[in-house]
Amino acid sequence: MQSSLYIALSAQVALESRLETIAQNVANGNTPGYRSTELKFDSVMSNLNDPQVAYVSARNSFIKRGAGELVKTGNPLDVAIKGDGWLSISSPSGVAYTRDGRMRMNTSGELVTLSGAPVLDAGGSAVQLDPSAGQPEIGPNGTITQGGKRTGGLGLFMLDKKAQLTRVQGGVISSIPGTPVLDTVANGVVQGYFEQSNVNPISEITRLIYVQRTFDGLGNTIQATESSLKNAIQTLGSSS
Repeated sequence: MQSSLYIALSAQVALESRLETIAQNVANGNTPGYRSTELKFDSVMSNLNDPQVAYVSARNSFIKRGAGELVKTGNPLDVAIKGDGWLSISSPSGVAYTRDGRMRMNTSGELVTLSGAPVLDAGGSAVQLDPSAGQPEIGPNGTITQGGKRTGGLGLFMLDKKAQLTRVQGGVISSIPGTPVLDTVANGVVQGYFEQSNVNPISEITRLIYVQRTFDGLGNTIQATESSLKNAIQTLGSSS
């Protein structure tokens, strides 16, 4: 069997994975705080033949951490994160981190995300507000005051660049626990805003077109290879 057939098939499998990540990114282009997914590709060498043959392999996916644009809402319970920090929330999978700073206060005064996940402070406890104390004011360092009195604070955390991030509902789980933000000047929050997705829709659509065309081209390569093999078998078979 010609190695070009295996190479084309391996490339199609890798492109299928890439197509799935692009589709996921496009679908979440308007999801506040969403971080786009990318794939790492490897070239795998085969030692079965001489010379060596390189095959395409899609490695682990990773989440891009670049920031999205800020949108002003004027809602006192909306915050956008400035810098590389993350908010901490409680999820069924444990402590999770999110860049979606849209929050609400439930009937008991607990600060939660729009999906109902408790927002945590720097110590890992749920943030509790006073429902009767008026609108909260959230400072750049996450400190929350109501009626001039401090009632709590948002937990801001930095995630290690080497940490593997896994998506869960409303955020991500980090393989390395986050560390509290120390520099709240470069990494803080802005009240009355939320952060958009960091997905670049034009770039993703361009990639989608490129992947589709490449996939089709590989299909033509496979068909040409199969036709060549068929002709070779017919020629060799008829002359024997």
